[in-house]
Amino acid sequence: MSERKTVLVVEDEIHLLYGIRDILEYEEYDVLIAQNGLEGLEVLQSDPFNPPDIIVSDVMMPHMDGFTFLEHVRKEDNWITVPFIFLTAKDQQSDRFRGGDLGADVYLTKPFAAEELLHAVKNQIKRQSNIKRVQKEQESNLKREILKLFNHEFRTPMSLVVGYSEMLKGYEKRLIDEEDVMDFLKGVNSGANRLRRLVENFILLLEIQEGDALNSYKLRRRPIAEIDAIVRDAVRGANHFEEAPNVHIEIEKDMPLFVADVQHLTACLRELIDNAIKFSDDEAARVEVKVTHEDKMIVFRVKDWGRGIPAHEYDNIWKELYQIDREHFEDQGSGCGLAIVDGMVKIHGGTREVTSSDKGSIFTIRIPITPPDNPNLFDSIEGIASAMATTDVASSE
Repeated sequence: MSERKTVLVVEDEIHLLYGIRDILEYEEYDVLIAQNGLEGLEVLQSDPFNPPDIIVSDVMMPHMDGFTFLEHVRKEDNWITVPFIFLTAKDQQSDRFRGGDLGADVYLTKPFAAEELLHAVKNQIKRQSNIKRVQKEQESNLKREILKLFNHEFRTPMSLVVGYSEMLKGYEKRLIDEEDVMDFLKGVNSGANRLRRLVENFILLLEIQEGDALNSYKLRRRPIAEIDAIVRDAVRGANHFEEAPNVHIEIEKDMPLFVADVQHLTACLRELIDNAIKFSDDEAARVEVKVTHEDKMIVFRVKDWGRGIPAHEYDNIWKELYQIDREHFEDQGSGCGLAIVDGMVKIHGGTREVTSSDKGSIFTIRIPITPPDNPNLFDSIEGIASAMATTDVASSE
């Protein structure tokens, strides 16, 4: 072995305990021993931040049995991922179920061969090493993406704010005129708005991941009639660039009421429209936003005229901080926009999809008219509208 692994063996039968220790030490494992669950906990607590690589424990023991010992092990964050092998003289299905529910990885029935034990220990340590390796790679990739993001997306707008602020100092010395001042202020405002948008998107993404966005949706959802106003707010909130293409809005007539969270739906559409504007780099191209009613769903389609998306990237584009070939294309944006869309659509119980070609992409989201988690939340959408109208009349009187 390139690196010696540590095994904690907990067994009340002293001859079996020493026998297992000898077998493992012969295979060049470092072995810690204990005769019951209480002693096992004492061994773990003696160096809580450096747990063994695997635990092998008997089930039936005095003072503290294996099940109780495992419960204590799985309560500690530093020990929760340590592989756990149970040894038992009883081959009972109920014990296996209980051990599995508590987080045991393997169940060996006494008597067992030395090869069987070694095979189980080796495989569980290998599996845990692979899991740690994958986690480490994912953490490294995430750190790399965050560093790229900070290097480009935060540095650029910050440079605008700092740079134009420095130039504004010349106004005090009458080195620049009022027209230049206004241009510099626009530059400061542009950089500040871009920074604000980045921060807001990160907060929104965190709220989605932590479940706060779902709670907000349940509290704020209501019957929506003003689809046109929501779409136009989303267009205004999109990050328009100096030569942004036209945005054409087309909303089907006689749209039904539907239940949604206005703030979240607006943010969702804003990110889609922002994305379409960013990738429709042809000045003559027109971003199209269409809203229709299909099969008890409200359907939003946003079409751009960008370079298109390869089919094998259709699933990847919804991931956090992801951009297609970021190093090559150097696209603006944090890579959070479509992840926000994905989260918001799921919170509303809807679906999202993308179709693309070399002449652009169409992003489609579908929002159910009534909440899927509680379709009887309202007796009917029409009843809600009637109640709201009655309330308006009463208040006016």
